[in-house]
Amino acid sequence: MSLKTAKTWCFRLIAVVLFFVSYYCSYVFLQSYGGTSKSPPTPSKSLCGGWLKQKKWESLNFNISRQTQLFFKLDDFFWRHNQSTLALPYGIKGSELLLLKVLAIIASYKMPASIDGLDCRTCAVIGNGFAIKNSSLGGIINEYDVVIRLNDAPVRGYEDDVGNKTTMRLFYPESASYNPSMHNDPDTLMVLVPFKQQDLRWLKEILYDEKRVRKGFWKPPPQIWLGSTSRIRVLDPHFLHGTASSLLQIPLHPKRKQKPVHPTTGILAVFVALNYCDVVHIAGFGYPASKNQEHPIHYYGYDTMKSMKDSYHDLTHEAEALKKLEDSGAIMYLHPHS
Repeated sequence: MSLKTAKTWCFRLIAVVLFFVSYYCSYVFLQSYGGTSKSPPTPSKSLCGGWLKQKKWESLNFNISRQTQLFFKLDDFFWRHNQSTLALPYGIKGSELLLLKVLAIIASYKMPASIDGLDCRTCAVIGNGFAIKNSSLGGIINEYDVVIRLNDAPVRGYEDDVGNKTTMRLFYPESASYNPSMHNDPDTLMVLVPFKQQDLRWLKEILYDEKRVRKGFWKPPPQIWLGSTSRIRVLDPHFLHGTASSLLQIPLHPKRKQKPVHPTTGILAVFVALNYCDVVHIAGFGYPASKNQEHPIHYYGYDTMKSMKDSYHDLTHEAEALKKLEDSGAIMYLHPHS
């Protein structure tokens, strides 16, 4: 074989090796999206055709019925006919009168008719995690029928990554921003998630302009809250109960001296979306894999992994639950994740 021929074959071999290396790297990268598409999934209505709604729900094996009525309404009075056996956060035993007073003022319990009437609802649940930072997903997120946000996560100044559309925001008193209009749309539904009786009392005192009781909170909630009465909703504890018992399989009656564990607002929002929506995509979920306790955990602010040390949440267990939902096709991530 001549020197010229040998060089030719050498270049061809290098080209073949580079092709396979490039293909392998591309494959690994695409798998990190949870699929084989080069771009993040989009809120296409065609995704509704993959499974019938009920069949998709049944495939999750939650052993409970799918429920699309999300919020308490004044004419429920269900505790008169079917007494709740659990106190908050998984039932309303002992909090009935507080709830009645709150519902008497807000008198609203529906999602917007323009969304309720859709044959196919596409939903994006936006977590507060660091993973969404520098993702440039804002434009895609704004295309979903329903965008669910959590607690006091900001929107202004972060629109490129998280979008600026907010259909509903789940919160509790300690996570409330005193002026919801700063990071929400005028028609955003502010959905209270009552974890304890004091949460309903806080909202009642705000609505009736009563003297504020500051005891019973792990962090002082706003003493002035400028939420619009017509946009306030109270989430039915059915969803927190289902998140704990069916999705996470958390013991509802922990043993004596056992530290209680409750779902995060984020995993709760995913469960709510699985009930209400036909297409569920998520972003901003997951905590840094790094063991560095100083690593930021949010796309905003300065909280680090160290702040989660004494949390009442089982983050590893929640990550496993999200992985199962992803593997089953029930949810899809909008960005690469570990």
